Amino acid sequence: MAHESLEDLSIRLDAMRPTLLRLAQLQLRNTAWAEDAVSETLLAALEGAQRFAQQSKLQTWVVGILKHKVLDQLRLRQRECVYDPPGDDDPVEDLVYASDGHFREVPQVWETPASSLERVQFFEVLEACMETLPGQLGRVFLMREWLELDSPAICQELSISSTNLWQMLSRARLRLRECLQLRWFAGRPS
Repeated sequence: MAHESLEDLSIRLDAMRPTLLRLAQLQLRNTAWAEDAVSETLLAALEGAQRFAQQSKLQTWVVGILKHKVLDQLRLRQRECVYDPPGDDDPVEDLVYASDGHFREVPQVWETPASSLERVQFFEVLEACMETLPGQLGRVFLMREWLELDSPAICQELSISSTNLWQMLSRARLRLRECLQLRWFAGRPS
């Protein structure tokens, strides 16, 4: 954080405060404890700014600090039995529930840890397969599927005809299919 002043860091941390507070309230279920955890987190981030190696995003680093501060609050308060009922002005309740008590949005179906891991592993194999595509095929495929550029933009950028583009995309997809078949699907139980 050598190139960022403490004042700039303080402004960025202050912008994160509402998010950090929501996260802490969800875990602690107590507004005062959540405020304490967030305040301690922001203070620790300011004091430890020189130790932040920028190997992750600032928000990721600060949320990591918050996790430890929440655990500290839980340890500190574990013997206390306080009920903090949600009031009419509870922002978390307002975000989740409509005035009639129903969810504002239907909750998503959660993945099991095994399916989540499987998805991560699949994308690792897909990425490895994409690296095996020859330069131009890989570039065309990424421009189309990842950058979501339309055909005329790709053709203009690479100075190729639309026929050539479609042929290259077809070849790239076939190669990816073959690679995935060998590296992913062939060894998996049906």
